[in-house]
Order: sequence, then structure tokens, then C-alpha cells
Amino acid sequence: MSMFCYQCQETSKGTGCTLRGVCGKTENVANLQDLLIFVLKGISIYAVQARELGIIRQDIDKFIMEGLFATITNANFDKDRFVEMVREGLKLREELKQEIVKAGGVIPAQLHDSATWTADSVEVFEQKAAQVGVLATENEDIRSLRELLTYGLKGMAAYAEHAFTLGYNDPSIFGFIVKGLAAVTNDNLSVDELVGLVLEAGKYGVDVMALLDKANTSTYGSPEVTKVNIGVRHNPGILVSGHDLKDLEEILIQTEGTGIDIYTHGEMLPAHYYPAFKKYAHFAGNYGNAWWKQDKEFDSFNGPILLTTNCLVPPKDSYKDRLFTTSVVGYEGVKHISAREEGQAKDFSAIIELAKKCPAPTEIETGEIVGGFAHDQIFAVADKIVDAVKSGAIKHFFVMAGCDGRMKSREYYADFAQAIPQDTVILTAGCAKYKYNKLNLGDIGGIPRVIDAGQCNDSYSLAVTALKLKEIFGLDDVNELPISYNIAWYEQKAVIVLLALLYLGVKNIHLGPTLPGFLSANVANVLVKNFGIAGITNVEDDLKIFLGE
Repeated sequence: MSMFCYQCQETSKGTGCTLRGVCGKTENVANLQDLLIFVLKGISIYAVQARELGIIRQDIDKFIMEGLFATITNANFDKDRFVEMVREGLKLREELKQEIVKAGGVIPAQLHDSATWTADSVEVFEQKAAQVGVLATENEDIRSLRELLTYGLKGMAAYAEHAFTLGYNDPSIFGFIVKGLAAVTNDNLSVDELVGLVLEAGKYGVDVMALLDKANTSTYGSPEVTKVNIGVRHNPGILVSGHDLKDLEEILIQTEGTGIDIYTHGEMLPAHYYPAFKKYAHFAGNYGNAWWKQDKEFDSFNGPILLTTNCLVPPKDSYKDRLFTTSVVGYEGVKHISAREEGQAKDFSAIIELAKKCPAPTEIETGEIVGGFAHDQIFAVADKIVDAVKSGAIKHFFVMAGCDGRMKSREYYADFAQAIPQDTVILTAGCAKYKYNKLNLGDIGGIPRVIDAGQCNDSYSLAVTALKLKEIFGLDDVNELPISYNIAWYEQKAVIVLLALLYLGVKNIHLGPTLPGFLSANVANVLVKNFGIAGITNVEDDLKIFLGE
């Protein structure tokens, strides 16, 4: 086979893409991503030793973080960018090796190939890439656990990058990332030891989401319950997609007084909940839906689009010349906005000048949607929620966080939201909400039946909320709450959220629309036995399970 990738939910036949990614990445890009991960493992082998000697290179931590993030599904499709990153990684690895020697460290005679391989030609890169991918690990269970840990680290790196951009950094998180990457090269680790590392990743998943929550709220204020316009105005517009709040802030500042409106798309919707963004009169609203509909919605937007993080679909020619990428995102032939210089903002002038020449967005819907129920907001109305539970007005909560996607089977989540009893409430975060956040599900005594905490990383808010309710009701176990978890997943950030929930002791999570293809039968059985992980079937039967009928 020319490639092998099974890191996302939509992987071909649920087993793996072998010719071209369902996401759209070519075999060359897929293999170069594998090669970059291979190089990051080699750097990490030295980084673990360096940390023991007190050597911490923040530039190397940053490179590993961005390298992992760049390989997340739908982030970067640009072959040349991966070649550049591999070359940079090899250079940094050798620098770190020399620092270890200079500090008196001893380089072991026997090292994993990723710590010693060197090359300088693209041809050699491509040859090596074909040898170091997922299938290089022959034992299916070891391979499954190594990939589960690696994908968790990718999700962790994505959240760490968002916090890092806002000036928040936790060295212990980077310490675990390099520990984990080095561990997946160790053929002496047993299945039990790898399971332990996977569960430890959940601990750092909680830490990184808490760090990002602190970074976002300290910088932009705690989210507030907010009505967001989903119609359009009559000015030219710029559409900002992805997850990066810093990019959004800088483009809002640079477009003040220009006559250009700024709209969010996909996972950027929750930016409207932060107080700091409400002062911008030209922050117009949210345009469209989840990431996978962008091929139509970017077309009708008419103006330029900025992709700040992953969730890029290979663009159509009709809007490719209006598309810009930045940060770890890339696509061959698409204009890229360079990283910000130290102490300076990114330069978005090219996007702004293009926007001035474009017509206003074509309206695709009208109305408002409500969100902003992060943990502070829920705590503020906790008494009201508790009273509703005690009175029987609310009998059950469903956590339906996670990702949306293209598969028709995901209509299950819209059907499920409409089928749940009127005395139940949905707690959500991530783009999974687009399956039901525009349905008229009403409220219970003023409490909306869809409580949106924000982006996928704001699943942390849902976990904190559950723990707070456990405390209020005086329960010993979070699983005693009337809360069921019916979570949709798509990519690797959902993996770290899942591991974080497992670390917090949450059990009986239903995961769909399919279980991950990277879980071997034995590894899946461990998750079922120890945590009650299950898949989904159909709405009627699953509701009976959730409600104990």
C-alpha cells in the first residue's frame, strides 16, 4: 500500500486509508507526516535525557508541539512544509544531542533509529517515510496503544499551542509529551505499561485543557451567555475559521474603521461568548455550520477566509484564491500568513485589501443561536439547575460534546437530540453541536435544553460542571449523577478529551458514530471492561440504555 492512516473517524472502511486520505491528503503528504512524527520521536528521546540534566529548550518544545499539531487531521496538506519541518527537526535534534554531551551526559550506544537517522534529500525522505509509518509496529495491540497515545499527544499539543500563543506554558505538559513520544519507540514496554501511559496522558489532558481555559479567560474574560446572529450584514466581510482566538483578536483590531465585517465559522463560533470581543461593532456574527460544509459556505461567503487551525477541507477552485492559511495550517497553492514576529501582531493586510474588493456575503440563514455556558456561567445558575433536578423538572443530562463530520450516520445525533424526553438537557462543546444547536428544543424553566460550553477544548467546562454537581449533591462518584455521555468524535483532539474524561473517572461513555479504527480488539476490550466504553446503535435502543428502561 502507498500509505496507511487510520487516525480519524472517517478513515476508509473504518480500517485505514491506503491510497489517499478520505480527508484529502495525498500519499506523499501522509508519508511525510509519518516521517515528521518519526523525527519528533527522535528529538524526544534526547529531550527526556536533556530534562534529566536540567536542559529545557523552549524552541524545541515549541517545534515538537507545532509538529504534532500540523499532523492532526485536516490541518496541513502542503508537502513542502513537511519537508521543511523534517529538515528543521533533524537540525534541532543534533543541537540537543550536542548540548547533552557538553553538559556531561552520555549518549547510549544503542538508540532507536529515529534518534540517529539523517538525510538531506527529498528522495531519501520519501524512501524513509515509507518505512516508519504506523504499520512499522507489527504487534497489533502494541501498535494500537502506541497510536492511541500518539493521537492523544497530538490533541494535547493542539491545546498547548493555543495556550502558548497567549503566553501560557506548563513545562510539565511538554515533559510528558516528550516522555510519551520517546516511550512509543521502546520495544521493551509491555501492554500494561503502555496502558498506564495512555491513562497518564488523560491526566495531562485535564491539565492542558485547564491551562487553555485559564489562558482564554485571563486574556478575554469568562464566557457569557450570548445570542449570536447567524444572518449577514451588507458590508464586505472576512470569515475566520479554526480555533485561534489570538488571530481573531488581531484581525478585529486591524479591520476597525475599514468598513469590513468579521464573521466566525465552525469552531470559532464561541469567540462571540468572550467579553473582550463584544466591543467590536464590526464583529458581525457566525456564518455557516461545522467544518465539513465549508466547500459550499466558503463559496457563498464571497469574501476572503482565514483558516487559523485545523478543520481545512481541500478547497474548490471557486474560492481557493480567497483562502488564506496561518500557523500550522497549509495547502499547496494557498496564500499563507507568516508567524508573528516577537512582540508584534501578524500582518493581515493582504486579507483586508482583498476583502475591500469583494461583495458582501450571501445570506444562507437568519436568526440567532445561544451559547456561552462555560463553567462560571453554569455555576452562576447552579442553584436553579439543582432546584430543577430536585423538583423533577430536569430528570437527566446528556453530554453530547465532540465533533461533527460528513458521514450520513451522524444524523443519528440530530435525531437523538429531538428524541430525548422534554425533561432532559443537552450539555455540549465542540462542533458536534451543529447537529442540534439550531433546532427549536426550547427550555426548562428558563434553562435552555442545549447548553453550549464552547469549543472542543471547553469539554473541560463540562467535566468541571459534572464534578461541581457531584459536590453539590453530596455524591461519592461522578457516575452517580443523572448524566449520560453520548459523544461524537472525529479527530485527535477528541482523543485527548476522551482520555481526560477517563482520568476523571467518567465511565460508560458511548462513542460514535463508530469506534476508532486504531483500537485493536484487545485494546477495545480493555476500555470496555475497565471503563464501560461502548458504541452507538440506534436512537430508540440507545435511549432505553441511557434512561435505564
